[in-house]
This record gives sequence, structure tokens and C-alpha cells, in this order.
Amino acid sequence: MTQVRTVDGRIAGRRGQETRARLLECLAELLAARSYRDVTVIDVARDAGTSPATFYQYFPDIEAAILELAADVVKEAAELKELASERSWAGRAGTVSATELVNGLMDFWQEHDSILRVVDLAAAEGDKRFTKHRMRVLDAVHKALSSAITELQKTGKVEADVPANATAGALVTMLAASAAHPKTFESWSVKDKDLRGALIRLVSWGVTGKKPTP
Repeated sequence: MTQVRTVDGRIAGRRGQETRARLLECLAELLAARSYRDVTVIDVARDAGTSPATFYQYFPDIEAAILELAADVVKEAAELKELASERSWAGRAGTVSATELVNGLMDFWQEHDSILRVVDLAAAEGDKRFTKHRMRVLDAVHKALSSAITELQKTGKVEADVPANATAGALVTMLAASAAHPKTFESWSVKDKDLRGALIRLVSWGVTGKKPTP
């Protein structure tokens, strides 16, 4: 196990690390089942079979524990970079690249929905700790798309006056917002398959400036 410390700076032993891991596991389960605002330290401690006092040995508050969960999600988000880096965006290859990016990001968001939902909420409310995590999740994809547009501009395949950084930012923000609000699309009777298809077309157009090749 990775070495961890208690709130007062002591190095936790194996049993303490296991207790801490269990608290985080129970917190994740609660976040998946109810609103973040309704989750309390008492709830987490009870589900973990311990006491609130034990919880506070490892985390000063619920937000600090959620940040630990968010940090793990950020680590896994490193794989998203591979969905956009060093890809061909010419012709049909561009459609394939857009498809893999959209599906990969949507699947990632669905897998980590309960944590990313809290990250989005806290970031929107101005908590810089959560804003940092949110940006780290999106940065790799943003930079990769910006680089892709820039490379296409160098070969004359995309007009030089297209703002690569802004375009990439708009595309990534669109993907993240779409992935984060599935119920909105459900209320419009939009199927997941159709939503992904629309996003694939928009990403492909956004990067290449051309209609996607079937």
C-alpha cells in the first residue's frame, strides 16, 4: 500500500491504511447513490463500520475525502490523452479519431459520473481545489486537439485564421458538458447512440473544418 498519513501527520499503519481505504470506498458508494449534499461523515463512518472520530483521523471533512477520490479519477484520466494524441485527422481516419475520442470520453465520464458530478458542482461554485482537478481531466485532450488543428494548419488543410486553442477548448467543453448531463438529453428523447453520433460529427468538423468521411 502507498504510505499515507493521518490528519495530525502520523504515518498510518497497515490497519489504518485499510480503514482509510474502506472509508473512501464507502464514500464513493454513497456518492453514487445520493446527492453529494446529503452525504455526511456519520453516514460514511457507519457504512464503513467505524466512527466519525476515526473518519476525522484521516480527513478533515467530506470535501477532503472527495478530493482523494477525485485525484484517483485524474490519474485514470491520463488515458484520455491517448484518444487524441498523435492521431490522423485526414479523410476517414479523422472520422475514426473523432469516434474513438467521443466514445472514450463519454465512457470515462459515465464510469466516474458520481465523482465528476461533485467535481463539476464544486468547481462551478468556485472551489479552486476542484477546479484544478477538473482542468487536469480535460487538459490532456484539449492540448492534443489544439495540436492536431495546428498541424493541419501547417499543411494547409485547415485555414490559418482558425483559433486552434479556442476551437479545441470549445470542443472539449462541449464533450464534457454533454457527458455530464445525460438526463437533459433523455428529457429531449435523445438516445445515447444519436448523441454520440452528433458529437462525432461536430468534433470531426471542428478539427478538420470538413464534413466527416463516412
